[in-house]
Amino acid sequence: MLSAMKKAHLTETRFSNLELSDSIIKGLKEAGFIQCTPIQDKSLPLALRDKDVAGQAQTGTGKTASFLLATFQRLINDESEKIKNPRALILAPTRELAIQIHKDALVLGKYLNLKLALIYGGTDYQKQLDKIKTNVDIIIGTPGRIIDFYKQGAFTLDNIQVTVMDEADRMFDLGFIKDIRFLLRRMPPPEKRLNLLFSATLSYKVTELAYEHMNNPVLIRIESEEVTSKAIKQFGYCPANDQKIPLLLGLLKHHQPQRSIVFVNTKRSAEQLDDYLQANGYKTALLSGDVPQEKRQRLLNDFQENRVTLMIATDVAARGLHIPDVSHVFNYDLPQDVEDYVHRIGRTARFGASGEAISFICEEYAYSMPDIEDYIGEKIPVETITPELLLEEVIKPGRREPRERVVPYDKGRPQKGERKPRDFKGPRREAAPASTPENPPPPETPESA
Repeated sequence: MLSAMKKAHLTETRFSNLELSDSIIKGLKEAGFIQCTPIQDKSLPLALRDKDVAGQAQTGTGKTASFLLATFQRLINDESEKIKNPRALILAPTRELAIQIHKDALVLGKYLNLKLALIYGGTDYQKQLDKIKTNVDIIIGTPGRIIDFYKQGAFTLDNIQVTVMDEADRMFDLGFIKDIRFLLRRMPPPEKRLNLLFSATLSYKVTELAYEHMNNPVLIRIESEEVTSKAIKQFGYCPANDQKIPLLLGLLKHHQPQRSIVFVNTKRSAEQLDDYLQANGYKTALLSGDVPQEKRQRLLNDFQENRVTLMIATDVAARGLHIPDVSHVFNYDLPQDVEDYVHRIGRTARFGASGEAISFICEEYAYSMPDIEDYIGEKIPVETITPELLLEEVIKPGRREPRERVVPYDKGRPQKGERKPRDFKGPRREAAPASTPENPPPPETPESA
């Protein structure tokens, strides 16, 4: 979420000194943006001169504003009225990230006469299709549904002047690269458009994508030697499996986090933990992959607006969530992918704030820790589990109520409880074998007669 950044997190470069139009500067000032973050300071002067940029920076350092401002300015500079829309395409790996980019674009582009379309899967199909058929300037969305609408002829890619790929490494993780290439190959050639790529990690795969579909991009790495932010205090505990819930409850009581996210590896683990936390007096939001989109957005809004201050999440929520003031991240289960660790703990210490990341190095997932430490280039200190950290009286949850179905019953089928019981007609009899010349029927007996 856009918010004023702390002084220590900013450079001396002011947005007002960059080649940005007055209407953009007005929106920036109103949103509390005066000075650039390091990634904005390095990337914006290049992008505003129509130079392609592939940028790497830690999550929460202002990458979204970097590409939005460059996109806005490029479209403002275009004085041709004959070019048909859309003129810019911003691709994100998850619907949460697409929604957040759109929200930020509305804030920063408040005084611009640009029309935006937000496109993602899971909901509002016809509504989004109708929107994209209107004369929109910028499409923001996830690759799958954008391709769906493109194949229907709802819009053209012939006039794209700006292409943005956000969290490109995540695009690879989620298997979107074929979709990305499908879209890029139907746009004007790279030298005819501005291409911006941002990622938390510029891996070999991401760099290869950049050079294949961009016009000699400048690679920008901000604090690349530091995989995780120094503002995050990282430490861990080594609980037995049966200590994990008492330890988490004890730590929540001890730290009293302002707002916290507890990460788990599976939906089953998330539901079990949700039951325990609610039974012990905590109001929680549970975010996993099969939560319907409308409910997902409702939960995120509750969390962002402090109606709920404790979220339980699988890795579907580890990226793309821009939530301020998350003071603590708990790795209840250590992730099995080292990059997921970086993105999980990156939910705290955003925009120059500080935060704590507490990991449970338990019996089941302890094997992940050496790889995580090797990847981040530092040892995570392990604290002693003292008796006062383990909650003595843990209330066990009652029997779990069945959760609402994601896919409803067919309307034509009777609902559970509506079916009439069949009349009992006695036990089923074995069917007599058919009579054939080789298998004549048995001779009649007085009983059978």
